Order: sequence, then structure tokens, then C-alpha cells
Amino acid sequence: MNEDSLKSFLAAKTFAVAGASPKREKYGNKVFRALLESGREVFPLNPAADEIEGQPAFATIADLPEVPDAVSIITPPQVTRRIIDDAIAAGVKHVWMQPGAEDEQASQAAREAGLNVIDDGSCILVLLARMA
Repeated sequence: MNEDSLKSFLAAKTFAVAGASPKREKYGNKVFRALLESGREVFPLNPAADEIEGQPAFATIADLPEVPDAVSIITPPQVTRRIIDDAIAAGVKHVWMQPGAEDEQASQAAREAGLNVIDDGSCILVLLARMA
């Protein structure tokens, strides 16, 4: 785990959670809520939801009202590739592929585009809990 990568990710001003879920027991909802509860500006990305935790949900990064600095990804690997393509096209600076979302092809594309990539199996919930 690269401490500088983690600090850079968490220092971002705006976040999106790809795979945010309206179901509170799902990991995507827990990550979204943890970022919200930490006082960060965060947007939920879920093409199948209208609203998550009282916040309007968006289908893609391009649909957001602003480009987030950082995206936490909680999607199957084949979806992660599309999220990374969208993130690169939009100008996102940081991506964190949560455990299970990692994809070698997506990681390589993000690194080649100059993004800060966290894809080592570390969990944002663990890090946020440590900081609380």
C-alpha cells in the first residue's frame, strides 16, 4: 500500500463512487456513506438508481455536475474498464479500485493516462475508519 497514493486520493476535493448502491447492506452504499459522513463532497454513480442516501444518482461520470477529482470503484472488473475509460476521458485524477473491482487492463490504462491508481486490494473503509 503506497501511503502517498492513499493520501493524494483522500485529499481530493470531490469524489464519485462508481457502484454506489441504494441498498444499505451493500459495500457500494457503505463506501458512499463513509465518504459522505467524513464531510466530503461525493456523487453516487449507478445507472439503475435515481437516488442514493438522499442524493441524486448519476449514470456515468459524464453526467455529473462537475468532474470529480477522485473515483472509488466498486463494480465487477468488466464494468471497471468502462469506468476507467470514462474517468480518463473526463479528466479524473485519482481512482481506487476496491477489492473485487480490480482489473489489470483498466489499471494499466489509468496509469498510462497519468492517474493516481490504487488497486492493491486495500479497502477505503478500513482507511477511513483508521482516520476517524
